[in-house]
Amino acid sequence: MILVMKSNVTEEQIQAVISFLESHHVRVHLSKGEERTIIGMIGDKKILKELPVETLPGVERSVHVTHPFKLASRDFHPDDTRIRVGDVEIGGDQLVVIAGPCSVESRDQLFTAAEIVKAAGAQMLRGGAFKPRTSPYSFQGLKEEGLKILAEARERTGLPVVTELMDIEHLPLFEEYVDVIQLGARNMQNFPLLKAVGKTQKPVLLKRGLSATIEEWLMSAEYIMAEGNPNVILCERGIRTFETATRNTLDINAVPVVKHLSHLPIIVDPSHATGVRAYVPPAAKAGLAAGADGLIMEMHPDPSKALSDGAQSLDPEQFHILMQELKQLAHALGRGIESMVSSH
Repeated sequence: MILVMKSNVTEEQIQAVISFLESHHVRVHLSKGEERTIIGMIGDKKILKELPVETLPGVERSVHVTHPFKLASRDFHPDDTRIRVGDVEIGGDQLVVIAGPCSVESRDQLFTAAEIVKAAGAQMLRGGAFKPRTSPYSFQGLKEEGLKILAEARERTGLPVVTELMDIEHLPLFEEYVDVIQLGARNMQNFPLLKAVGKTQKPVLLKRGLSATIEEWLMSAEYIMAEGNPNVILCERGIRTFETATRNTLDINAVPVVKHLSHLPIIVDPSHATGVRAYVPPAAKAGLAAGADGLIMEMHPDPSKALSDGAQSLDPEQFHILMQELKQLAHALGRGIESMVSSH
């Protein structure tokens, strides 16, 4: 349930309502928009139904939230959430591009990739340290050493880093070395892991599961937010369908649907969605045109030598060309892509 406050509500009235609700063991979520203040209420339905909330000074009306996800719902938070990662804002007026290799393979490889993506105009660096692979015989990543290399790359370039967390026991390392914790498709419904990252304040990039519905995806975001971490970035990375021409099927519909249902920012991963280098640029453009707040893409200095996902990784020239095209598209969409220009 939410309380819509009157347009002329005072701060004293808002605090009085919050105190009243908390005294009845109701969790409160306050959202102050440009035009209205919304107070979200989470608690026992019977208690909420019996509370005389509409009689409280400053309350205009109460509204029942029908979605099972509450904190992630636009009903609870009408305005778009903007998440800051260093100097980068995700969900704001500027579109954000996160790019880099699938895996951190060596210090030289990652440093080279970081310089390339920054020069092309990307604002954040991605790279896998702990790699979830379908085959146990494939490259599994450099693990903690990979995290340290990512942190070094951040110091060299100023680019915040994004990498995937696989296990709760590694969370302290991620809190030390990375800026955004990525939860991959396989872990979208790993509820203990969702709760664990919910207890941090690190931004979490939550990828949609292979066969997850949008509601299930948002419920996973709810798990993180219910533990106290509001900094969730959703990522549409393609879902499994009967089609075999691409690695997955990019669900472009998910972007406007999420924008309608939730206030959380959403980005698109055209690399994992298509699995084919030639299809990445058009899928990236489609994601932005649909209303995504940014992209996460794979770029390798030499895809032919990549230890993982070389077939879907752009080479430096392809990435540079795509970034120029994306900047033109962003301008047409009225948003823009602001490069990271500071030197470190």
